[in-house]
Amino acid sequence: MAFEELKESTQKVQEETKAYVESTVQYYKLWGFQFIMKSTRTIVKLLLIGFFLLIALLFGSIAASMAIGDALDNMALGFLIVAGGYFLLVLLILFLRLKFVEKYLLRTFSKLFFND
Repeated sequence: MAFEELKESTQKVQEETKAYVESTVQYYKLWGFQFIMKSTRTIVKLLLIGFFLLIALLFGSIAASMAIGDALDNMALGFLIVAGGYFLLVLLILFLRLKFVEKYLLRTFSKLFFND
C-alpha cells in the first residue's frame, strides 16, 4: 500500500517536473523571439532613419557646394571646401573617439535586453 502511494507520488513529481521544464523552455523561446524582434525593429528603424539622413546630407552637401562655388565663381573650389569640412569632421570624430555614442548604445541595448 505504501509502496503504491510512493510510486504514484514519484510519478506525479516526474510529470510536474516535465511540465515545468516544458513551460520554462516555452517561456525562454518566447522571450528570445521577443528580444530578437525588438532588436530587429530597432536596427531596421535606425537603418531607415540613417538612409534618409544620408540622402538629405548628400543633397544638402551638393547644394552647399554649388552655392559656395557660385559665390567664389569656381565650382570646384566650392566642392573642395565642403569636402574639407567633412575631412575636419572626421578628424574631430577620430580624436574624440565618440565616447558619448558608445555610452548611448550601451544604455539603449541594456534597456532592451534587461528591461523585460
